[in-house]
Amino acid sequence: MVGINTAMELLRPGAKWEWTGGVGFTRWEDPRPKPSQEEVMETIEKIKAFEDSINTIWLPEQMEEAEQQERDMQEAMAL
Repeated sequence: MVGINTAMELLRPGAKWEWTGGVGFTRWEDPRPKPSQEEVMETIEKIKAFEDSINTIWLPEQMEEAEQQERDMQEAMAL
């Protein structure tokens, strides 16, 4: 359920940006340097690892929704 938005809020809180899958940042409006694609992906992996370390119990419909969101995110990042 982790996406680029979550990673970016941790990396550059309040930054104005747009991300195009496969390209990376297509708009950057912030005085701070934009993070690299690698930095964003590493942050997403760290967030996922943290989430996986928590013993959350999901309902079946919640799992399906989370899996669909993950598929949507992967497709968006590949474009």
